[in-house]
Amino acid sequence: MIEFNKYIEINTEKRFGKPIIKGTRISVYDILSWLSNGMSRKDIISDYPELSENQINACLSFAARKEQRHLYAS
Repeated sequence: MIEFNKYIEINTEKRFGKPIIKGTRISVYDILSWLSNGMSRKDIISDYPELSENQINACLSFAARKEQRHLYAS
């Protein structure tokens, strides 16, 4: 699993404290939403060339980790 901390930050000064890609205002939610609506990584990078495949993978890793914590907290 990719180390998402290298690519994702939570800063209350940006996007109301939502997790975002470091150095951007693009949220993890945005990327997950684009992927779930059928955009490929290549499509996303084409539309947002400041993103890399590692950053997109970090969003997936972040979501998986969050889900894992949620499952074990129940």
